[in-house]
Amino acid sequence: MRPPNPVLELTLARIREFVREPEALFWVFVFPVLLAFALGIAFRNQAPEKLRVAVETTTPDVGRVVTLLSRSSDLQVLELSPEQAAQALRTGKVDLVVLQEPGSPYAFRYDPTRPQSRLARLRADDALERGLGRKDLVPIQEEPVSEPGARYIDFLIPGLIGLNLMGSGMWGIGFAVVQARTKKLLKRFAATPMRRSHYLLSFMLSRLVFLVPEVAALVVFGWIVFQVEVRGSLIALTVVSLLGSFTFAGLGLLLAARTKTIEAVSGWMNFVMLPMWLLSGTFFSYSRFPEFLQPAIRALPLTALNDALRAVMNEGLALSQSWLEILVLCFWAGVSFVLALRLFRWQ
Repeated sequence: MRPPNPVLELTLARIREFVREPEALFWVFVFPVLLAFALGIAFRNQAPEKLRVAVETTTPDVGRVVTLLSRSSDLQVLELSPEQAAQALRTGKVDLVVLQEPGSPYAFRYDPTRPQSRLARLRADDALERGLGRKDLVPIQEEPVSEPGARYIDFLIPGLIGLNLMGSGMWGIGFAVVQARTKKLLKRFAATPMRRSHYLLSFMLSRLVFLVPEVAALVVFGWIVFQVEVRGSLIALTVVSLLGSFTFAGLGLLLAARTKTIEAVSGWMNFVMLPMWLLSGTFFSYSRFPEFLQPAIRALPLTALNDALRAVMNEGLALSQSWLEILVLCFWAGVSFVLALRLFRWQ
């Protein structure tokens, strides 16, 4: 009788271990959906808040100024004393203070580093100018547009998929290997004819079994609840997710290759994952960071995965148009697995 394939048997063992842990199932399948729901509700599309403008009560003809400003639907106007207005501006309760000394022109007091304050300054200036008789020299026609694909939730869902693939790949695999080492299970495996490559490969292959439901849970949830569409090919989405899963599985194996305690692997995991949490554009665009950091940020595996996922889901691009991101993922996946194979020790 032909002996069973060792890689297949080890992969099945990894799958059984995972299914028997309800906590792991919750963190991989349920928590990302709950996070997407909470953030999607918090940052849902809604009417913009009115800009808060204070008019100092010492301004001559303050009532008329308040009336002129209140004609703008974008402004919420308050009458405050100079002391109250200064306090409100300092604490962010108003975006702009309008004042006028007798015999002087109107003055706008605001913080130019705050986008809301700069916008309030433009809106207040326009309201006053129009109220005092200004006519537009060129007629302007507005065409407001709100389309799926440009919302925050459309940006968020691919980022959460990438984040979940990173977390389940690194934490799930790294912890499992180190836990087996602390329980002396790896020492027993060393006495068998099993190869290191078979053992490590089984972890990466077991990730494939849960890849489809892991990604599908977020994609289907986003589509049903927030109408988030996958504009590109489902095959392309699967390929990108597969590369991301292999990449972070390899990194998890590399960090656990010689680590002997749960505390040590936790430290290494946090050390590697925290920069990607902050820099890789999961919750906000990494373009906010300085230009000199951009090449390093784009070289991170989570950045490449998030960019490739958004290119497929939001822009409908083909895989060939994300070749650089795919190359980055292949590099990290290949290097991490090869290094893990060379550095891995049973004890």
